[in-house]
Formats: sequence, structure tokens, C-alpha cells
Amino acid sequence: MTCQAAKPKTKPYKIADGEGLYLEITPHGTKYWRLKYRLQGKEKRISIGAYPKVSIAEARKAKEDIKKDIRAGVDPILKRLQTAQEQALVQQLDFRSIALEWHSKQIQLWKSKHAEIIKHRFEKYVFPYLGGFPLSEITPMMMLNCLQKVEKTAPDLSRRIKGICSHVFKYAIATGRAERDPTYGLEAAMTKFKKGHYASISVDEFPEFLSRMNAIERNENRQIFLALKLMLFTFVRTSELLEARWGEIHFDREMWVIPGERMKMNMPHVVPLSRQALAIFRELQELNPKRDYIFPGIYFPRKHMNKNAMLSAIKRMGYHGKMTGHGFRSLALGILKEKLGYPHDIADRQLAHVPRSAVDRAYDRAQFLQQRIKMMQEYADYIIEIERG
Repeated sequence: MTCQAAKPKTKPYKIADGEGLYLEITPHGTKYWRLKYRLQGKEKRISIGAYPKVSIAEARKAKEDIKKDIRAGVDPILKRLQTAQEQALVQQLDFRSIALEWHSKQIQLWKSKHAEIIKHRFEKYVFPYLGGFPLSEITPMMMLNCLQKVEKTAPDLSRRIKGICSHVFKYAIATGRAERDPTYGLEAAMTKFKKGHYASISVDEFPEFLSRMNAIERNENRQIFLALKLMLFTFVRTSELLEARWGEIHFDREMWVIPGERMKMNMPHVVPLSRQALAIFRELQELNPKRDYIFPGIYFPRKHMNKNAMLSAIKRMGYHGKMTGHGFRSLALGILKEKLGYPHDIADRQLAHVPRSAVDRAYDRAQFLQQRIKMMQEYADYIIEIERG
């Protein structure tokens, strides 16, 4: 009896083909290829497919493939289940899912602000274009098109986004859910650009800059003006200043201790406070006596002040594109070395820089605190001298 001519009966029956392969005909007339086999002393059956969709030749070939697995000690039923699960996983895990999973693994290593920035970049620049695609379907051209949308206005940012996307693909490869990184080599197709430094005036331009800063005092918001002055006297990073809280200021010890979680290198940083800096902090206490932040937002006082407030003040001074918040750090380093004669090591440590190599960091424990206390007061006194002409 041929497969095609087999008719249904009141009960299921089989037509043997040999070596455990048979066709099962149900009372409803459907016909299924099945293979009976033994593995580790147990008899099992596995379905190969329905006839005529799966022909006799195809069923026999499938039988031979299955028997190869059986001879190797592999259970074909478990192998099929594993394959189905892997395929389902690949379909479910699109780029967005893997990126967020990778992001969640890094949070404990990052500062919360950095984690927010990375997530924001995914959501704004990558997910709208690639988020719904399975990783296996994302090609280098798709990745490049996504990056070039950012590159038009922010070439440096486009490279940062390429970097975090590469991390996602490498994570997927390491966890067995991707085979390649489509970001590899894309920098060759991206626009070349020269990364510059933060704008800063020179030491020789400082007297004029200080004169203009003092000239805007009468018309400037008092809190913004005092923020500029503190940037000048402490030369911390802009975020370190604006996100500062009163608990960090130790008036009795004349110290500002910035906790490690707010520092770029995750290490606490001590800022010795000159008489001039302490006077500014005391005035700020009178301005904002009940606020947690030393510089509460102008319009939203429960948050800290936005850095754009300071940049706008610098612009009103006539230094747009010539000076930035970070520029105060470069300026201070120049004054300390050129005008006050301090060695680079001591001045650089006050900038919260650490030795570059791991070996240097292990052996260099010097904080130069006593020298820095003296240095910060001399630096503040120098500024006052310049103010007085």
C-alpha cells in the first residue's frame, strides 16, 4: 500500500517503511511520519512531519540525520527542543532588549548620572531606528545609517554611540546570542574630525577677564555671580560645584570634601577653602538657608542650578566661545605654575587628577594636603591682588 493510497480507518494504524520509520494514518485522514528509536535502553518516538508536505525521500533523509545523532548519544527530541528554544530566544531578543539588559549589568559600575546619559542616548538616537530589530538582522549599513544621523550635528557623540552599541553586540556574542559586531570598522566610513580642548583664556588674559566679571556683578543674579567666583577660587568641575550640598562643606576645618560618587574618578576629593571661598559659602548660606543644594535651581529650587546659567553669564561678559566652566581649571593650573611657581604634581592633584598608569596609582599615595592648603590661600590672594590692579 502506498502512502498516497492509504485510507483512514476507525482506529489509527501504521505503514512501516523500515529501520523504525513509519507513516501513521489517523481516523481523520491525516498522515504523520514518525521514527521509533531506542536510546539508553528506552524506546522513544519522534515526529518528522506530515505527509505529503514531507515526502518519502525527505522522511528517509531526516531518519538518517536523526540516527547520526542517536549514534553520537544525542537525544533527537532534546536537540529539537533546544533548537526551538534558541530560535524563540533569538526572535524575542531584539536590540532594545539586549541593550537594556547590558545596561542593567553596568549600573553597579557606573555613577547614576552616567547610567542615565547612556540610557538616554539609546532611547533618543538608536532605539527609534534599530531597537525593534533582532541582532542577527542588523547589518553594518543599518548601523552606519543610524550613526550618520547623529554625525551630521555631533561627530564626537556619534562615535560615543558607536562605542556603546559595540559593547551591546560584544555582550550578546559573549552570552551566545549574536555572532558578529556590525559596528566593527565603521569608523573608516565616518567623517574625520579633530577633537579640541575646552575653551579657556590664557594667564595673560586673566586681568581683563576678572575685570569684566566684576563689572557684571551689579546686574547679575547674585547666586550665579557667586557661582562664577567660587569656580574661580576652587576650580572644581562645573558639575561638582553645582551639585554640591551643604553637608560637604566643613567650615570648622576650612575644607570642602566632595564624595567619591560625585567625582569623575570615583575617589573623594578635598578642596582646601581660602578665606575668600569661605566668605562666599557663608553668603550663600544666607541666600539659601533652607535648601539642600548650595546652588538650588533658579526656577526649580528643589533641583540644583543648571550649568547653562553660568555659561550665559560668561557669554554676557563677552567670552562666548573663549571661556567655559572647565576653562577655569586650565586657567588656575597656568596661574599656579607660571605666576606662583608651584610644581605640576601639587597643582595637578588639586585638580583631582590621578597618575595615569595603574603602577603609578599604586605607588603614588601623596596627597600634598598641607602644601595644597597653603597653595589655595596664595592663589586666592593672587586673585585679590589682580582685582586691586
